[in-house]
Amino acid sequence: MRIACLTHAPRRRSTCATFLGGDGVADPDQSERLAQLEARIKKLKAKGAPKPHQEEHYSQAQLAWRMVIELVAGLLIGFGIGYGLDTLLGTIPVFLVIFTLLGLAAGVKTMMRSAAEIQRDIDRPGKGGDERAKDGD
Repeated sequence: MRIACLTHAPRRRSTCATFLGGDGVADPDQSERLAQLEARIKKLKAKGAPKPHQEEHYSQAQLAWRMVIELVAGLLIGFGIGYGLDTLLGTIPVFLVIFTLLGLAAGVKTMMRSAAEIQRDIDRPGKGGDERAKDGD
């Protein structure tokens, strides 16, 4: 039994099946087009595959800037707290000096923690420690 399919554009071929119980493809040209379309879709999906996250591979400059920013942030926060206390209490810059030194200590401690974290990442198997051994460094 044949099924009549109506299309809006008279020049295009119909996409509906012409026979009941078939595979849904009326002519071999259409099956070739479907195969080509599937190949194009697979190619585009492979091209759009997610790439590794860029932030996982820090360059040495990024690591250095991170440490400098941590140190300066500690200094500025300590300076701000000390200056604020000296202004509120009307004292000589005792708190300014004390909190600036405490901010420096906090910044250095944060830098050392970051360096230890980076070293741990490098020493993990498969992350970069093997590459250093291969280079002979």
